[in-house]
Amino acid sequence: MDGVHIANKPFKYHCRNIERPNRSQPKVTFMSALEKFPRITPFLWFDNNAEDAVNFYLSVFKNSRRLEVMHNIEGTPTPARILTIAFELDGQTFTALNGGPLFKFTEAISLIVRCDSQQEVDHYWAKLSAGGSGGQCGWLKDKFGLSWQIVPARLPDLIKKPDAMQAMLKMTKLDIAELERAAKE
Repeated sequence: MDGVHIANKPFKYHCRNIERPNRSQPKVTFMSALEKFPRITPFLWFDNNAEDAVNFYLSVFKNSRRLEVMHNIEGTPTPARILTIAFELDGQTFTALNGGPLFKFTEAISLIVRCDSQQEVDHYWAKLSAGGSGGQCGWLKDKFGLSWQIVPARLPDLIKKPDAMQAMLKMTKLDIAELERAAKE
């Protein structure tokens, strides 16, 4: 691919700027961070609030950090001064893009948070659903519209039992003790 097309014009974006000898030529830079990223990294499209979203996610998850910020090149038709923010949540690398209002998140993709206790389920559910909305079976949408599944690590084993599966289908936030009771019936 020869760059991203914004407003039907090619637009190359990267992290380390190279000066243009001729001001009429587009400024080309290189995304140095991509060389260090895992082969597959989720790329999250936000309207113009990627920085707010990243700050929010960093406040929710321990062992998280901002990796690299790429600012927009002057004169490009983009919605915010920051183009992308690379960040890590508990070891998983992500990139957030201020891409404009063209695309929105849907439930077609979600992020799963595996929890080892009810305390963790409660914590992540409360934090991530604040300003968003709860859904069925441990799913929620955060205030940015991104879907999450907050699930106990034991869920796959528990829902092998039909009564536990039925109990889960009636829940919003998952209740481990209730799922365990249903699994024993």
